Amino acid sequence: MIGESAEDISDISPDEAWRVLESSADTVLVDVRTRPEWQFVGLPDLSALGRSVLTLEWQRYPDMAIERDFAGKLFLEFGDRTPSRLLFICRSGQRSKAAARCVAAAAAGQDRAMECINVAEGFEGDRDYRGRRGLINGWKARGLDWIQS
Repeated sequence: MIGESAEDISDISPDEAWRVLESSADTVLVDVRTRPEWQFVGLPDLSALGRSVLTLEWQRYPDMAIERDFAGKLFLEFGDRTPSRLLFICRSGQRSKAAARCVAAAAAGQDRAMECINVAEGFEGDRDYRGRRGLINGWKARGLDWIQS
């Protein structure tokens, strides 16, 4: 929100994110992973809510450089409409936190009233004892809707 420090990005669980998306038509889920992750690992599926996920790479594949104009590109996706709340998700919650901080700072600088929230655990969650993701926590492990193209 305006006045919110970019350091004050709050975290919510994937289950809480689903409930927020279910109850607030003015909330957008932004998946900041890379194209290969969306294609090969999958995407949150919001079709049961009559919605879709906005996909925008925080780090460009394949060089993984941070997209310098991430906030500007995101704002262009909204046109004249400014959602009141953005939920950011990545693989495990780290890139999405950085993207949320970036957008919160840009929104404050443009007097856009927009709350930015990180989806902790991300889409795949933490690694298990064998180093595999998607089993302990995260969007997929919690049984939330997802699709793979």
